[in-house]
Amino acid sequence: MAFGWIEEQAEQRRRAGLVRTLRPRPADSPLLDLASNDYLGLAHHPEVAEGAAGAARTWGGGSTGSRLVTGTTELHTELERELAGFCGFEAALVFSSGYAANLAAVTVLGPHGSLIVSDALNHASLIDGCRLARGATQVVGHADPDGVRKALGTHEGPAVVVSDTVFSVDGDAAPLAALAEACRERGAGLLVDDAHGLGVLGDGGRGAPYAAGLAGADDVVATATLSKSLGSQGGVVLGPAGVIDHLVNAARTFIFDTGLAPAAAGAALAALRLLRREPGRAARAREVAAELHARLTAAGLEAVRPDAAVVSVRAPSPEQAVRWAADCRTAGLAVGCFRPPSVPDGISRLRLTARADLSGAEIERAVRVIGETRP
Repeated sequence: MAFGWIEEQAEQRRRAGLVRTLRPRPADSPLLDLASNDYLGLAHHPEVAEGAAGAARTWGGGSTGSRLVTGTTELHTELERELAGFCGFEAALVFSSGYAANLAAVTVLGPHGSLIVSDALNHASLIDGCRLARGATQVVGHADPDGVRKALGTHEGPAVVVSDTVFSVDGDAAPLAALAEACRERGAGLLVDDAHGLGVLGDGGRGAPYAAGLAGADDVVATATLSKSLGSQGGVVLGPAGVIDHLVNAARTFIFDTGLAPAAAGAALAALRLLRREPGRAARAREVAAELHARLTAAGLEAVRPDAAVVSVRAPSPEQAVRWAADCRTAGLAVGCFRPPSVPDGISRLRLTARADLSGAEIERAVRVIGETRP
């Protein structure tokens, strides 16, 4: 049988407690949501929804083609200009997803003959970018600038260091200033994925590179997603104009992919403008994360101190993590559940999103449910 091997793998997943299932949610879910990446609470904001609806009314349901044919509207260029200005970079290029943006950036900046130095706990999209790039990849220890120096010292020629700014599993931040220093000692570039930093870190949510004083540097490129703090969908690469022009001409996930839907571009632009007007949302997301961590640890749970808006709570095993998350859902709380292979260290976790729009009562309720349902 051609695909008989699939059932063998399915059985292995069942035995290991690693089966994943889709769970469609209704528009008016009664659950308290600590599972999404809607860090600023903007996905359902009326201005963001109207930004999407207005763009669809003006430009239609789809972008109609690749960005180099008919898929670039005036709305796309407006969004790129405002994203670059907000984050402190010279130029920006919008993609159909954050995954596509990372594949583009890594493959284009890691050509044949180059070295890519990648953090061991990088997101899957960065890892896949390394696999697709024609350059050689060396994986170094997590958040290890000295390991980066050692890896760079083994190579003569172009090199780029690749890292998340905030790691998606535990919510810890990369040592960006130290990584940039290590890169500059060897003349290497620095590519960082700010998916979990944009909207949360930096002055008014301008991102982790901005907070580290790296935004706009000619040797730093950043990627981000529009689907988390900005409550929309899509991705962006930010960097020097020459790098962005190179992406337009060389990035396969840009050249051969249909452009971001106008509704998503309109929603992201509305969210960005709202964040400019209400910069306190970024600080509030960090405050909620800190309060969640403090209350969880006070309740005797093993939670990792957050550097942004992700709060991780350790679980004893994959099976118990799944049961714990299910029990939370039964009690009215939606939480994320991270298990192998999503977690490189093999430790299963509940993953909580600290949203800027959570009230004190909602934080208290969430901690109570997690504590009462603990394995």
